[in-house]
Amino acid sequence: MTGTLRVLGLGPGQADWITPEASRELAAASDIVGYQAYVSRLTVRSDQNVHASDNGDELARARHALELAAGGAQVAVVSGGDPGVFAMAAAVFEAIDHGPPGWRELDVAVLPGVTAMLAAAARLGAPLGADFCAINLSDNLKPWSVIEQRLALAVQADFIIALYNPASKARPEQVHKAFAVLRAAVSGDRVVAFAAAVGRKDESLHVTTLANADPGRADMRTLILIGSSGTRLVERSSGTPFVYSSRRWSGAER
Repeated sequence: MTGTLRVLGLGPGQADWITPEASRELAAASDIVGYQAYVSRLTVRSDQNVHASDNGDELARARHALELAAGGAQVAVVSGGDPGVFAMAAAVFEAIDHGPPGWRELDVAVLPGVTAMLAAAARLGAPLGADFCAINLSDNLKPWSVIEQRLALAVQADFIIALYNPASKARPEQVHKAFAVLRAAVSGDRVVAFAAAVGRKDESLHVTTLANADPGRADMRTLILIGSSGTRLVERSSGTPFVYSSRRWSGAER
């Protein structure tokens, strides 16, 4: 098998957040596979084949990419952000795990990218300066009860929490349920930040508290950060306050 498969991320927004390594692999690809919204961000050459699909079955997309690579193509599978964070890399390896034995011998590599929580954190200051976790609020592939349990345990353990995929047209209420879980577990003075469309022209940042937060402002373009007991604000005379989490354990109550 002479084909290759590279799984890469385009970053959460602006072109500057696509790594040089990812740009090189995109330029070398004979075939580009991905969700239409991500593929549309690329400028492709006439000699490159684009396989764009609707949001849906990521495993089918991964199998298609592997079939192309097994046939000798130089394939780039694109995701937004980092391909290993709630994205296509896991689907590719799941497809290999359950696919033809020959797929295991393919030249497959995952290229690191900039995931949404890192871009949002950089815009805000340093909210991820202490221990943190990421939770995907979509229950398409796992029960909502599992998500609720993870939220409760994470906030009780005093992790900073990054919430991915907080709301969609099909799931408008679950972000409200998530905030109810958080509010039942800790005090309402926790810092909360909504970072929407980070790196794009319509980027917006909103910093508030858990008690005052309006979950309804979130959509699929929004990354929500829930601070720990050590997350602090540095107020400024103009603009969004800086947000940081001290690396020093304060011994504060959870």
